[in-house]
Amino acid sequence: MSRAGLAAALALASALAMPAAFGATSSRYCLPEPQLDAEQQDRLLRMAAVIKSELERSGARVALIARSGLNLQRVGQRYSHAGLSLRASPETRWAVRQLYYACDEQRPMIFDQGLTAFLMGNDDPRRGFVTLLLLPDAAAAPLERSALDKPLALALLGGQYSANAHAFSLQYQNCNQWVAELMAVAWGGLDASRPLRAAAQQWLREQAYAPTVIELGHGPLRWAAALTPWLNEDDHPPEDRAAGRYRLSMPASLEAFARQREPRAERLEFCHTPQQVVWRRNGAPLPEDCTPAEGDGVVSLAD
Repeated sequence: MSRAGLAAALALASALAMPAAFGATSSRYCLPEPQLDAEQQDRLLRMAAVIKSELERSGARVALIARSGLNLQRVGQRYSHAGLSLRASPETRWAVRQLYYACDEQRPMIFDQGLTAFLMGNDDPRRGFVTLLLLPDAAAAPLERSALDKPLALALLGGQYSANAHAFSLQYQNCNQWVAELMAVAWGGLDASRPLRAAAQQWLREQAYAPTVIELGHGPLRWAAALTPWLNEDDHPPEDRAAGRYRLSMPASLEAFARQREPRAERLEFCHTPQQVVWRRNGAPLPEDCTPAEGDGVVSLAD
């Protein structure tokens, strides 16, 4: 196995494993979080303020939100972790309800996290990306109700976490898969008396939900699985395992599915560097160097 292949597998494992709580553990195999200096913390506070301002201006009640984590560009993914930002969150306005892996308890849990703390999950304090998807009211209202229904949210929580959980298996669940299944219950009007995860996955299949396909080729993910308890492959079909192919829920597949159902959904993307915060409404993805184009919003951080 090449060093590049192992690095890609380890990046995938790390970026999909959510920390137990901000400041306590890291997505790097539950090791302590790197300490941010005052300038880095201030930058994230200011970016969170920009995002919150845009959410307030939108009139939305809920937003599908995703952030970058470790660098997954090598497997074609900018965003690693998604949740739902809720205006009426019981934690704080626009907090993100999400699944995370609790390292101390060694189990997945549902967690509400303020926007700034959510941003701090990014592994690179110098540059980070966030995307929001704002849905029309007809889709937003049932999603908000389901997300705020804590018994329902907990009923969709799988018992075993795996960062690369297959999107159509009940054996494991990853952070983004919980969001996919919550969307299914909300938009499918599923009967809460039924086994919800199975019903949600069946509905997603029927609605042509397309999981993200990660192609790692032969070997790397198996090696990574030996190094971390958060990667498993026994829930994936044999033909996919043999090819080093993994079909899982990622922010990109969640957004694509939501936009497929609601073409009028509005997309906002944000990025930050030490110099500025940039955001774009609809349009092409922001460039990796976070350079603004005409029409983009910009807040200077130089002062």
